[in-house]
Amino acid sequence: MEPWSEYSRFIVALFAMLTPFAAIPIFLGLTEGRTDAERNRTAASAALTVFSVLAGSAFLGNAVLAIVGTSLDSFRVGGGIVLLLIALSMLNATVSAVKQTPTEADEAASRHAIGVVPLGLPLLAGPGSISAVIIETQRGSGWEHTAIIVGSILLVCLFIWLALRLAVPIGRMMGRTGLNIMNRLFGLLLAAVAVEIISTGLRNLFPGWLA
Repeated sequence: MEPWSEYSRFIVALFAMLTPFAAIPIFLGLTEGRTDAERNRTAASAALTVFSVLAGSAFLGNAVLAIVGTSLDSFRVGGGIVLLLIALSMLNATVSAVKQTPTEADEAASRHAIGVVPLGLPLLAGPGSISAVIIETQRGSGWEHTAIIVGSILLVCLFIWLALRLAVPIGRMMGRTGLNIMNRLFGLLLAAVAVEIISTGLRNLFPGWLA
């Protein structure tokens, strides 16, 4: 197991990556004209999708790295770059093309199971959060470590579910400007986490150069 400070940092970083403040405007747009019950089902479906994808990544991380044939530090650098790209998009209050392309956004409008795609995957549980979970899982060993990782994912997913259920009053209270401000704040936090992940990977890959 790692120190508890590392797990708390992972929770904060994961929340920054999965921040529902970026998804609330999209959620409201895709569920416009639907009943409260339909919106609640969509919110539950999105949160369950995020949990399933990320928990699966935690258990299959070793297999993914073995199949790809890459080291953890190489994955750190690659995953960190993905996180940094997402963070830069958040600082501009836009949805990163890493998460969703314009073509996918147009197609999403015609989907019925929007809680699964595109809300759950890839808007919330995208390449960045999947990479972060795999990297964090590889930092420790033992069932206690994995259980804490899965519990952290569950905690963040519960908050996502609650935020999406309250998307209408949150959107009305904060407005688009308020949501954009929160999105930028979390983008700045995520950028710092991304740089830390990249620097750790580079130091381990090139210990003689970056001592």
